Amino acid sequence: MAPQRNIGAGAEAELPEYTGHYRLESRLGSGGMGVVHLARSTSGMTLAVKVVHAEFARDPEFRGRFRQEVAAARKVSGAFTAPVVDADPQAARPWMATLFIPGPTLSEQVKRKGPMTAPQLRRLMAGLAEALRDIHRVGVVHRDLKPSNVLLAEDGPKVIDFGISRPTDSELRTETGKLIGTPPFMAPEQFRRPREVGPAADVFALGSVLVHAATGRGPFDSDSPYVVAYQVVHDEPDLTGVPDDLTPLVWRCLAKEPADRPTPDELMRELRSVAASYDTQAFIPAQRASEDGPGPVAVARPEQAEQGPERPPARPLMRRSMRRPGRRAVLGAGALGLVLVGLAAVWGSGGGDERPRAGSTAPRTAGARAWTVRPVPAGEGMPQCAYGVGKVLCARPGVVFALSPADGRLLWRRPVDTRSTSGPPVVSGGLVQPYTDGGGRLAGLDPATGKEVWQRRLPAGTTVRYAGDTALLTGADGAVTGVDGATGATRWHGAVPGRGVPSFVAFPGGSGARSEPAYATRTSADGTSTQVTAVDPGTGRVRWDVRLKGWLKPFAAQADGSVYFLGVDSGYGAREIVRYTPGSGSTRRVALPAVLAGAHASVRGDVVHVLATGGSLDAVDMSSGRHLWHLETSVSRGSVPVARGGSVYVTGSDGRLLAVDARTGTLTGQTPARLGTHSAGVVTTPPAPVIVGGDGRVCATAPDGTVFTVDGRSPGSW
Repeated sequence: MAPQRNIGAGAEAELPEYTGHYRLESRLGSGGMGVVHLARSTSGMTLAVKVVHAEFARDPEFRGRFRQEVAAARKVSGAFTAPVVDADPQAARPWMATLFIPGPTLSEQVKRKGPMTAPQLRRLMAGLAEALRDIHRVGVVHRDLKPSNVLLAEDGPKVIDFGISRPTDSELRTETGKLIGTPPFMAPEQFRRPREVGPAADVFALGSVLVHAATGRGPFDSDSPYVVAYQVVHDEPDLTGVPDDLTPLVWRCLAKEPADRPTPDELMRELRSVAASYDTQAFIPAQRASEDGPGPVAVARPEQAEQGPERPPARPLMRRSMRRPGRRAVLGAGALGLVLVGLAAVWGSGGGDERPRAGSTAPRTAGARAWTVRPVPAGEGMPQCAYGVGKVLCARPGVVFALSPADGRLLWRRPVDTRSTSGPPVVSGGLVQPYTDGGGRLAGLDPATGKEVWQRRLPAGTTVRYAGDTALLTGADGAVTGVDGATGATRWHGAVPGRGVPSFVAFPGGSGARSEPAYATRTSADGTSTQVTAVDPGTGRVRWDVRLKGWLKPFAAQADGSVYFLGVDSGYGAREIVRYTPGSGSTRRVALPAVLAGAHASVRGDVVHVLATGGSLDAVDMSSGRHLWHLETSVSRGSVPVARGGSVYVTGSDGRLLAVDARTGTLTGQTPARLGTHSAGVVTTPPAPVIVGGDGRVCATAPDGTVFTVDGRSPGSW
């Protein structure tokens, strides 16, 4: 059975029963590009299966990158990587299956155990040199070697995640205008001449990885990725804490010019002269006996930002000539500008890191409504927020919290047992319920205190969707359980006729009813029609069922019961907007001015707003069928557009909030970018802005973890 197709915020959280011929048993991890599952083959072989997020499956450019990743991973031998067992880059949700290898990543190991010993470092360096030799001799450049992409297996390190690797015969060889990688582990040429990056860039990254393993930090260290980029290009590395016998080798790896760096073969010869034999102890002795042992780790890991541990005490012995000079000096404007121009291609405009404390205010707008807070000091991803029960309710991986809409004051915060965030908290049955796809239980929280009112254990593989005051739990066998949001009690249990394993979507406030419909869709194998079923979430009764022409993805519903869809092609490019009204049985179709990749849409009144990858924003009047206006926003990846009053609001992947005049389509205001210290790249699917209360305030979030509000009535003052 193919992965269930879906669109929207919860798509990445789906757990289909099978991908290809492999049964998915549990989720191992989730990142910006996909979800990794622990899976079993028919013969019982344990695998790690990486399934691409639904929004990227609609992006032709990303599909090209994924084909490249599969091709690169297949080229290498597997002795120092995770062997590819099977893959389908052409599937509706592209996937790749590799052998599962237990063991932590280097990043996880250093966080838990601290810096490695000298013998372990020598073994790590030798293993990575052998791995790079194996990778380079088949014509592949990894381009993103970093601690989270080094798996510490019992027989030595494995290099994983070839998502941005560059084979010599790559179909994307001429790609321009983009920087891809993780700044602390990128070579100078990746900033200066990204199209000319070769194997020596991986050797530079190896040097940075060794410093991280030896000290818990990188050789170039700053609170800002922009400053790190400048240091990589212009400054000397800080090797304080690297063992003396390895310092010269690491220093050579970090040479500014590619020709000055050793090859992997030269590294291995040099390492033999450093020590006649290496300590052969495992990287992680007695790892399973540790009370915080790593557990299983996927080898086909989604891309993720490097978080890094707190910096340990540095060793005092270090050659002065190898210290980085002038770390506190003012950077030269001309030299820094060279790096910033390149970085703008990845991180967008602006982007100085801000560190407001919880409860602090940052009055950027006219009036006292604006505030900016960072309620969770560390973590990954943009907070996902909603407005309900008079509070701003937000979630980041592992935590849910409530803020005062008046001043951003933290009202309560509570840990949750999910490592990914597939949506903002939901108010169901008067209680706050974290979006718990992938978590082990469902819970209802008191909105005043955050304390647990009820909880319910979830079987493995259960997906959760909320509709009105009911939570719909779908098991791997297709059975659906309706759960009362107020009490956690079962309302009904059964199957949706003809739906196999249904994947529900619901749109709060759409129908105007307390028991809002949930919609299950199934597209025909040839993509020519879509069966749409509206289910009463409180009873499980089918309200209506219809087959509509085309491959349709629902994105909104209105009070009269009308459901809106994007009509997409086989590459998930949006071609038309479709409105179906069940009361009359009528269907309205309006063609889009062009095929829009990675489209997100919303509706207000009769006007649909569609934001596509690359930042194009279009307004379409469904009553007249007219295309009202088009705007290029400069947002490479944006949220679902939100229309209120006279404006359309969009959150950018760099943390900017944009306001567009809903009548004319002109940009009327935008906030500064807020990328933050740990932003390794662009957030791919930013959370949508939230309208707070009835006084014109708009709430948005940013990659640096901040939650902020602005006065939506005066965007020119942002």
